[in-house]
Amino acid sequence: MWLAPEEVLVANALWVTERANPFFVLQRRRGHGQGGGLTGLLVGTLDVVLDSSARVAPYRILHQTQDSQIYWTVASGSSRKEITKHWEWLENNLLQTLSIFDSEEDITTFVKGKIHGIIAEENKNLQPQGDEDPGKFKEAELKMRKQFGMPEGEKLVNYYSCSYWKGRVPRQGWLYLTVNHLCFYSFLLGKEVSLVVQWVDVTRLEKNATLLFPESIHVDTRDQELFFSMFLNIGETFKLMEQLANLAMRQLLDSERFLEDRALPRPAQPLRNISALKRDLDARAKNESYRATFRLPGDERLDGHTSCTLWTPFSKLHIPGQMFISTNYICFASKEEDACHLIIPLREVTIVEKADSCSVLPSPLSISTKSKMTFLFANLKDRDFLVQRISDFLQKTPSKQPGGSGSGRNSSIGDLAPEALPAPQEALGQPASPTSHPQGAPTASQSLLKLFQGNMPIEDLGAKGAKEKMKEELWHIHFFEYGRGVCMYRTARTRALVLKGIPESLRGELWLLFSGAWNEMVTHPGYYAELVEKSMGKYSLATEEIERDLHRSMPEHPAFQNELGIAALRRVLTAYAFRNPTIGYCQAMNIVTSVLLLYGSEEEAFWLLVALCERMLPDYYNNRVVGALVDQGIFEELTRDFLPQLSEKMQDLGVIASISLSWFLTLFLSVMPFESAVVIVDCFFYEGIKVVLQVALAILDANMEQLLSCSDEGEAMTVLGRYLDNVVNKQSVSPPVPHLHALLTSGDDPPAEVDIFDLLKVSYEKFSSLRAYDIEQMRFKQRLKVIQSLEDTAKRSVVRAIPGDIGFSIEELEDLYMVFKAKHLTSQYWGSGRPGAVRRDPSLPYLEQYRIDASQFQELFTRLAPWACGAHTPVLAGRMFRLLDRNKDSLITFKEFVTGMSGMYHGDLTDKLKVLYKLHLPPALSSEEAESALEATHYFTEDSSSEEALRQEEREGAANENIQEKRGEEKGNSPPECRHYLQMWAKEKEVQKETIKDLPKMNQEQFIELCKTLYNMFSEDPKEQDLYHAIATVASLLLRIGEVGKRFLGQPCRKLRDTAPGEDEPPAPGPPQDPAREIQSPAMGDPQARAGGDTQLGNVPQESQVVGEGGSGEGHGSPSQRLSDDETKDDMSMSSYSVVSTGSLQCEDLADDTVLVGGEARSGGTVDADWSISFEQILASILTESVLVNFFEERVDIGLKIKDQRKVERQFSTSSDYEQSGVSG
Repeated sequence: MWLAPEEVLVANALWVTERANPFFVLQRRRGHGQGGGLTGLLVGTLDVVLDSSARVAPYRILHQTQDSQIYWTVASGSSRKEITKHWEWLENNLLQTLSIFDSEEDITTFVKGKIHGIIAEENKNLQPQGDEDPGKFKEAELKMRKQFGMPEGEKLVNYYSCSYWKGRVPRQGWLYLTVNHLCFYSFLLGKEVSLVVQWVDVTRLEKNATLLFPESIHVDTRDQELFFSMFLNIGETFKLMEQLANLAMRQLLDSERFLEDRALPRPAQPLRNISALKRDLDARAKNESYRATFRLPGDERLDGHTSCTLWTPFSKLHIPGQMFISTNYICFASKEEDACHLIIPLREVTIVEKADSCSVLPSPLSISTKSKMTFLFANLKDRDFLVQRISDFLQKTPSKQPGGSGSGRNSSIGDLAPEALPAPQEALGQPASPTSHPQGAPTASQSLLKLFQGNMPIEDLGAKGAKEKMKEELWHIHFFEYGRGVCMYRTARTRALVLKGIPESLRGELWLLFSGAWNEMVTHPGYYAELVEKSMGKYSLATEEIERDLHRSMPEHPAFQNELGIAALRRVLTAYAFRNPTIGYCQAMNIVTSVLLLYGSEEEAFWLLVALCERMLPDYYNNRVVGALVDQGIFEELTRDFLPQLSEKMQDLGVIASISLSWFLTLFLSVMPFESAVVIVDCFFYEGIKVVLQVALAILDANMEQLLSCSDEGEAMTVLGRYLDNVVNKQSVSPPVPHLHALLTSGDDPPAEVDIFDLLKVSYEKFSSLRAYDIEQMRFKQRLKVIQSLEDTAKRSVVRAIPGDIGFSIEELEDLYMVFKAKHLTSQYWGSGRPGAVRRDPSLPYLEQYRIDASQFQELFTRLAPWACGAHTPVLAGRMFRLLDRNKDSLITFKEFVTGMSGMYHGDLTDKLKVLYKLHLPPALSSEEAESALEATHYFTEDSSSEEALRQEEREGAANENIQEKRGEEKGNSPPECRHYLQMWAKEKEVQKETIKDLPKMNQEQFIELCKTLYNMFSEDPKEQDLYHAIATVASLLLRIGEVGKRFLGQPCRKLRDTAPGEDEPPAPGPPQDPAREIQSPAMGDPQARAGGDTQLGNVPQESQVVGEGGSGEGHGSPSQRLSDDETKDDMSMSSYSVVSTGSLQCEDLADDTVLVGGEARSGGTVDADWSISFEQILASILTESVLVNFFEERVDIGLKIKDQRKVERQFSTSSDYEQSGVSG
């Protein structure tokens, strides 16, 4: 590549001059190429340690004038071919021109200008984003790709100098972090270390410091431990590694590929050694932290943040902290965690103005809102720029937003038109008539608690009512001092009020504000009603599960003993399943949603559910409850830290895994009396998952003595169940709701009652050291462990689902699964346009989640197949793929893959030959050969009649089942029973029970292709010559058998010619043919109709479908063209060599045996269409040659081939970069 000219003072240090002329010098890096000796080792070590560009470009061209001592680099190259091209261009285009100049300065100026012009011309057509990365970083990316064989699609994020500990010896080198891989390279005095680890294989990632590994990063995979140390900035490196591992886990979880953020603003000038991807990931991390801190919608992007102070009128202080600006919000967080948090939606802002500066209040900024609140910020560094950014965002904010501020909830949502409210009889709990409230329209415009509890005066409730009234007064005082609605100051005082319990009348409003659901609801007016309308009448697996669980959702509460409450719950759950099909519906969502409906309208409950599932409890409610399992792991870790004496006992009993899922998934609502659990939900919406973990630890702590004396899991569960049933809320003003778990407390000695507020107080006193940041760090560590554990479970499930007659051992199947999965993931990394890159659907059975396409199968087939066929291997791989691809979707599953592999590795001689035989019959054909396959069915109708009849029965049966299914749906029934699928499975199993007599006969053209495959198969065998002699004998014998069989049957000889016009012969006389056969004859005679490498005229095996319209495959040209290519390739590697043409089969060996061609001489270019041979005849002929029998019965260890494949995937290099470059150069 051409380089912008730079000065080189010492031109010959570490470089060797290879060519020179008066103006230019071509040099090679010392030690590069053949030899090099000690000097080459030293130079190579220096290049790696100092990250020299000579590792990538060991050749360069310098410009120098005769009297100057200064050289200028003008070009570099990674190979001799590349640098020679540049050298020749300079000689041909510049030498003559430069000789005209008199001044050496003019010569140098001209050369520099010319080179700059060439570079500018080359860069003219580059994409704009190509210029974002600095030059040094691009150079590092080139080194990474060259060293580890990565494709263009693999993007480097950053690279760091560090040491890799190999045993007890540190190897200094470079760590490259790409989107999908962790790579390390070191070269010290001839010792090379090169390793590649996929992020999806990482099971543990920790930063620790020990005596042996001071301040190191520990990376674990399933089969190796890696330690890296001596980083210049270990914190930054580890944070980036965490992010990339998290992205990989997300890919395993829901198959989301990493997509670069194209909307990220570009810097004014490229940042030094920071790639665009690194900036993208940094921005993502900041966005996620910002959204989590202030509970903002998932699409909110942080624009920037700055330090400032905020005037707090309630404390009359200027509180230091950070101001955050994003597209729709201005937020503030104090340096002290509990001092003050503030969220100002731009939709609420009316005035932004710069106030007058003074010594007490420098650079103040005043922001006023629609709710008559004014916020005063000061000590802003760049106030003018900040005001301009806020003004820009305000211009993009819609001027009118329905709903107003949070304080207007009652007026904006609660006070709807009278006709929108339910009728009086419905409010009393009587069923609503179907005509008055259609199923699709939202009916619960108020919280269900208001509808079913009525407006009983608080004064009538005595002491409880007085306590509730006092709570309301305290909150109204708080609203007066701190503001009400979204713009409320959130302080330690707010938390204290939440811990004392939110009054029933304010619970729904405050849940909406603290969870951030209010912001999403007011910015998406009408969204919920639209979802309800769209989802009405739609059927899915989620809706079926919802219907099954509706009447299990708080059945003890009067609100859900009525159709009004059940219908509202149905609409909310169905609307969410329609909004987020990835989650759909998960058990426990019904319990949580029913509680949300008690305190909010349908729309409010829907947006609270969105906040729970998508932000506050991430991944809790997907089909594998990963989030709950992650927090269960955190709970176990916290139990070890805070309650070490109990932790071991709980592990032995296996209690934590049993209790934590029900506690976390339902936020204690299913295990604790409703009035008590709802107080925990209050704290959860304010504090997040921290509260749930604290309360869980407090419950274990309170029952420690009893749990330590338990002898089994059941006893421990009873202890905890009795305790939770007696957690009471003595301040609740709601009528008591019977608790289903009360049966556990029916003993003679019920435990003492525990007040929920006392339990919360203890949890904060003993376990308040938990921090949100620490929980997120633990979540990352546990997420790696949980997802990898789930992947191992999936692997075991897949292996168990493979039929026992496959022949591979459990270990071999697991290894094959990992290789197959790795190949699928590469399509996710780099093959976005390939069919195999279709997003993996985690809801599918494990066997069908990972699939590969034809090109990926070819790569695996080449490395794993026991039959090495040289240049013919891709052809054989393509046929095997088409044979395995039963449903013709151009993808195969793991089960299909191991079925194909097993056919080649296991079984006796007959089984292996049967596989080879099928590879030369339909459907192992390309698309051009499909027509020939259809023509062939007319010649062998008797073989396919039973198969066609069976298929017809299957089609009719499927049609009948479809009719029944539709009728069932019309009646509102569940989907068809499993009987249909069992019948289909039984039929499929019957079809697979075939004998060698079921195989159709093979015509001459297919037989020729079979012989061609066999010749290629033997080319690399030690007994090559014996095998060639044997197959020549067998082929000659089979050709004679075919001729004899044709004469015995008395069929007329018909020939298909690939000849020019005028060479056609009249057809031989014979019995009249059926019309279909007569119509097909011209097409068969047409050479274009038979174009394809292995044209088939045979029948279809019973276990596969007839190739028909739309058959997929690839065309490879005519037989003669492909044959000549194969012969050319094989001629260089084979000592003995066969000529196989479309018209004849010639079998030669080194002993110059007589050429045998079917027993009779035939003119070239013809194929006998009536010639055929059966599988039994082929098998019998091969059994006569012991060398062939031994070849096919020889056992091959697939384990060694799997290890070789994994080495290729991990790119463990065995030779130095310099030796490789020398060969290429």
